[in-house]
Amino acid sequence: MNDNALQQPVIQDHSAFLAGDHDFQADIQILAGSDLVGTILETVMLATNMRFAAVARVTADRWVACRTVDEVNFGLAEGDEIEIQSTFCQSVRETSNKVLFNDTATDDVYGNHPIAAKFGIVSYASIPIYRSDGSFFGTLCAIDTEPRDIKHPRAVAMLEMFADIIGRSLETEEQLEAEKRLGEQERELARIQEEFVAVLGHDLRNPVAALDAGFRQLDREPLTEGARKILPFMRSSLHRMNDLIENIMMHAKARLGGGIRISATPDAPLTQVITQIVEEIRAASPQNEILLDLAFDQPVSCDAPRVAQAISNLLSNAVRYATPGTPIEVRGLMRECGIEISVANQGEAVPDELQENLFHPFQRGVHANGEGLGLGLYIASSIAVAHSGRIDVTCEDGTTIFAFKMPALSIAA
Repeated sequence: MNDNALQQPVIQDHSAFLAGDHDFQADIQILAGSDLVGTILETVMLATNMRFAAVARVTADRWVACRTVDEVNFGLAEGDEIEIQSTFCQSVRETSNKVLFNDTATDDVYGNHPIAAKFGIVSYASIPIYRSDGSFFGTLCAIDTEPRDIKHPRAVAMLEMFADIIGRSLETEEQLEAEKRLGEQERELARIQEEFVAVLGHDLRNPVAALDAGFRQLDREPLTEGARKILPFMRSSLHRMNDLIENIMMHAKARLGGGIRISATPDAPLTQVITQIVEEIRAASPQNEILLDLAFDQPVSCDAPRVAQAISNLLSNAVRYATPGTPIEVRGLMRECGIEISVANQGEAVPDELQENLFHPFQRGVHANGEGLGLGLYIASSIAVAHSGRIDVTCEDGTTIFAFKMPALSIAA
């Protein structure tokens, strides 16, 4: 037999598949990458002594090899195509009947058949493959250039069973491939969204800074009594806006950069930055009494601005949920195991079922009044984790306490 005989009428070939631009690229990829199909073809050859086995995609005018095991050197690989008129599979597709013969020299139906004679085929089997929905997909083929007992009932039953398995597996493989593509698309969309949010947060900083400067200037100007009453509310809104931007930026950086990163310094100015944060929130929320008691009696190694951001988020949360007229307490102290900064407020307790997801992004309290994105506690917790610490929450006797804790390893010697 001429080894190149099957290659001459090729329309598309293996190189088109390797280049990723084959007309049947998806079908070929599914079958070419399936361990199950590979095992089936090897088993067919071992059980029947046939030296060529393949799964082909067959349409009204196309025959394309999707997976082959070739010991005869037909020269057909994944993606190679031959003219449909040169195959028996056209008949299989049109009639839904399998084609089987042991020896063209003696077979009553296919004896001296022109297709068999053209390619030197002596024994042959072609079994239809149907998808789960009953639609025709292609064929399971076995070929040899020598006589084989392929029509034996056990061999036929095995081939039909394998064709059925391949047809059923197509749906599973296609679903897995579709889910993989969907996952990739969702990850890409998430990346684009996160980049957009990061850019948006960055660009919002300038107008917010301009507003802040404007409010400071107004505070130094003579104003009417009505303007003096309105100005604190405007500064409070600006403060919340700045918190939102900082949380958005931190979340975007964490997602795009693989987590929140800190830059710890020895003898960090922790008392100074926390005091500044408390003063800012006092100015933005004059209706709330905020008590501050910090007692850090030895140097602390940490990323002070990040810790301050975490405390700012905890304090903003306390302002939002505290019972009006009750004080909010911020305390910081040294313990043997590290430092602890707590923020306590009076108000309704956090439900137990909510506490489990409280530090997840975009989770908000059941009494949220529309402010915030549900990022504050998530950012605060992430900053604690970045310091090898954690945030604990307790609700007892009408008091809710969020405690930012850093282990002793974060304390400079």
